[in-house]
Amino acid sequence: MLQPKLSEASGRVGTSERGEDGVTTVAALIGDLVGSRRAGDRARLHGALTTALSRTRREVPAVHPLGVTVGDEFQGVYATLGAALEASYRVRLALAGLGDARFGIGLGTVTVVDEASGIQDGSAWWAAREAVQRVEGLAEQPALAALRVRVVPAAGLPDPAPELDAALATLDFLLHRLDERSARVLAGLLGGRTQREIAETEGVSPSAVSQRVRRDGLEIAAGAIRRLREAA
Repeated sequence: MLQPKLSEASGRVGTSERGEDGVTTVAALIGDLVGSRRAGDRARLHGALTTALSRTRREVPAVHPLGVTVGDEFQGVYATLGAALEASYRVRLALAGLGDARFGIGLGTVTVVDEASGIQDGSAWWAAREAVQRVEGLAEQPALAALRVRVVPAAGLPDPAPELDAALATLDFLLHRLDERSARVLAGLLGGRTQREIAETEGVSPSAVSQRVRRDGLEIAAGAIRRLREAA
């Protein structure tokens, strides 16, 4: 399965983790918009997506930065699973109030098969495609409708710990319940801003932000994302 050229990607696949055979393992991320065909203003939604991707490129270092490929799909490559997960959450938060996205992350190898066009191939992409299909299928069940992120390793790599799936599902549920302002507050916390700084940007009192943080579990969500970034 050949992957289209990432629209703003540059450079070669970088180093993350090398197995005994010396092959570099990276995390390929495929995302797509949820329910975009039903959007009343698709141009506005696409603009929100490109803005979200641009912001995430600044916030999360990547081997190949996120870029739109075909239609409502976008892709990127990260040196670690933790970075790919953080990128997925950053995109979702940036889209809040305008759209939503699902993500498949594949662990494996990525190869540039055409230097001129930047077209890529590799086991990480195959696994990422499988992960997208899995999360889409799971989310069709009413009880699992909030699921948005799945991780699949390439053949021969160990499966993620069961605890990872539990953490991802819990975060998906938390993020699914956030309104647009709470999403911005959480994004601010992830960016290292204080509640007072966030309150100034939002034009509300610090106590209003503090109440929202407690009510929606935003510090818990931010802490979980930070832990995943460091541990995965």
